[in-house]
This record gives sequence, C-alpha cells and structure tokens, in this order.
Amino acid sequence: MVLKDIQNIHLSVYPPEGAVRIAAPHRTQLDTLRVFAISKLGWIKQQQKKLRDQARQTPREIVERETHYVWGKRYQLALVEADAAPTVTLKHTRMILQVRPGSTAQSRQEVLAHWYRAQIRTTLPALLAAWEPRIGVSAGRVFVQKMKTKWGSCNPHSSNIRLNTDLAQKPPQCLEYIVVHELIHLLEPRHNERFTHLMDQYLPDWRQRRVVLNGAPLGHEDWGY
Repeated sequence: MVLKDIQNIHLSVYPPEGAVRIAAPHRTQLDTLRVFAISKLGWIKQQQKKLRDQARQTPREIVERETHYVWGKRYQLALVEADAAPTVTLKHTRMILQVRPGSTAQSRQEVLAHWYRAQIRTTLPALLAAWEPRIGVSAGRVFVQKMKTKWGSCNPHSSNIRLNTDLAQKPPQCLEYIVVHELIHLLEPRHNERFTHLMDQYLPDWRQRRVVLNGAPLGHEDWGY
C-alpha cells in the first residue's frame, strides 16, 4: 500500500506473480482500504489468472540459437565474434549479433538493449507527428528506458513521457497504443471515465491492442498495463 497525493484509490496487479498494489490518497482509513480490496477480490483473482496463463520465455542468456522477438516476430540468435564494433542485423528468421571475442552475457545484453532502444527511437518521430496534432497535445521529452512494472508512463506537469525499451519486442500496434495512451494522459492524468472516453474516441481498438500486448510471450522480467 502506498499513500500519495492523489484523489482516488488505484489498484494494480503486477506480473510475474500477480502482486497487488494499492495507491490511496493521504489520510485514507485502513478500514476503507480493506473494504475496497475485498470488493475487488474477484477482479484481482481474474488478473492473476491471466498472468499465470500467459506464455513465458525462460531468462535470456544471449547464446546461440536462443529465441528473441523484434516487433512481434520471432528470430533465432546467431552469434558472430569479430574485433569490431558490436552490431545487430536481422536476416530472414535470424538475429545476427556481432560481438567482440570473449564478450560476456551481460555485455551482449547491453548491446541488444541499446539496439532495441534505437528501434523505438527510429519509430517514434512518425508516431508523434501523426498523433500529437490529432489529439491536440505536445509531448515534452520522450525517454526510452528499461522499466520494471510499466510499458509507459507520463508526467502531466512536465509533459515528459517514458516508454519501456521492451516495446520493440512487441507487435508495432502495441507501441502505437502505448504512445496514444500516454499522450491522452496529457489531457486526463487519471484512468477515469473521461480517459476511457478519450481512448475510445482516438483509438477505438485500443482494448484489442492491449490484449495483443499482454498476450504476447513475456520475458523473464514482465510488465503489466
């Protein structure tokens, strides 16, 4: 439970194990939170079951013939050692990772993380150019980073948006869904009826996209949204 400077109680169920988190306004009584949690018990169990039912990948070791995803497509990893700058190349169904001789799993992971971040960075300008004028907002800075519990976040005060690097592993419509989601938060910071109405107005199939996002194979570290 977290007490914050907010107006309403928010309930979240986080992967991979379905941990429950309640954020509530300051001075909220414990009995009030207990009654709220009990009233949402059915929903909590439903969300936890969804997480258990989702396909999961084993921890990535960045080794030969390992499976990796790029924009929802599956690739088999091929390692190439060379005394040159590390690179990532997609060829047919293979992801070719060129690394320096003697590279560690951690250094290979860093190369891949940087490459995934670049994929999102390359895709973002067109998405923002299409959606900012349509919604009537303008994002401040957009950060692309590893996020442990969210696919994205928005700070309505600074207009800054953060996106999870791993969105580059999901189908392209998932990134667009999260971008629109965060841009609409610039109009409505909360997940209330107005927010849902705006999502329905600007991206009518957002619920289907959310299913695709949360239904795709998950990595060892997983996020809900």
